[in-house]
Amino acid sequence: MGPDVLFFFEKDPAALELYEVFETKVLAAVGDVAIRVQKTQITFTNPRVFAAVSLLPVRKKPQRPEHYITVTLGLPRQLESSRVDAVSEPYPTRWTHHLMIVSAEEIDGELMDWVKEAAAFSATKR
Repeated sequence: MGPDVLFFFEKDPAALELYEVFETKVLAAVGDVAIRVQKTQITFTNPRVFAAVSLLPVRKKPQRPEHYITVTLGLPRQLESSRVDAVSEPYPTRWTHHLMIVSAEEIDGELMDWVKEAAAFSATKR
């Protein structure tokens, strides 16, 4: 864990724990991943971005937990899941999904299947 990641989560160290679990599972599930820490998000690429972690508040304040990370995935289809907090189709057949993760248990097999699908979809882009 580099100092740039620690700096990213400086305002919410509790969210760092969620990120660490997510990063570990992504690196185990998807080969040849590069991680880039930016000002507003941490991106996972292969070589294109297939996932990102941010502190984007995708829920209205009354429904927003105190500590969370938002995982963003790009998929070729719209997920039909109550776990998805926000979804958009910025380009035809490219769906952007935002999922607010509040516990390590939510970083489960279903989420990792979506991450692997996003990585495979990203790898087909030119």
